[in-house]
Amino acid sequence: MNTENQQRNPVLLIHGIDDTEAVFHKMRAYLIQRGLSVHTLNLVPNNGDLGLDELAKQVADYVMATFAPEQRLDLVGFSMGGIVSRYYIQRLGGINRVQRFITISSPHHGTVVAYGSWRPGCVQMRPDSIFLKDLNSDAVILGQLDFTSIWTPYDLMIVPANSSQMSVGREVIVPVALHPWMLTDPRSLAVVKIVLKCI
Repeated sequence: MNTENQQRNPVLLIHGIDDTEAVFHKMRAYLIQRGLSVHTLNLVPNNGDLGLDELAKQVADYVMATFAPEQRLDLVGFSMGGIVSRYYIQRLGGINRVQRFITISSPHHGTVVAYGSWRPGCVQMRPDSIFLKDLNSDAVILGQLDFTSIWTPYDLMIVPANSSQMSVGREVIVPVALHPWMLTDPRSLAVVKIVLKCI
């Protein structure tokens, strides 16, 4: 067996609002085929009824229950899952566990679509929300990780689409037509593969 494979970190995939771990079906299979150990969990509830800080505690609990204390991991968050993951990293100690962090079409600076709901998780994803202002106030610490933001300029869920941009880390634009396709388009998968070092 390739010893490089054995030394790779496990990968944890975090889904977005109104999704389940099933959205990662293609990406998960793609990464497993390339020798990675891939994990997913279902955030409950997934509809914005719970604040993103509370959902992040589910991520922290999963990591603690699943991986040895000294085990580093790679984290991939899609859409809302990227913000949940950021809260875990920036506020719940994940900075000490995560080596590589990828967000895919995440509303780092909010999305006007979130004005369509008063659910706590949606309110937190509005542009200039107190939650996002706080999280972005020390986003520079993400520079301690191998951090990549992947996004599409054609996103109709993240409005404006460039809300997925970050001033820290690496940025990759994948011109995919629809938000959900970011998880299945071969170009997106190729970027994730490269970032996770499973070439």
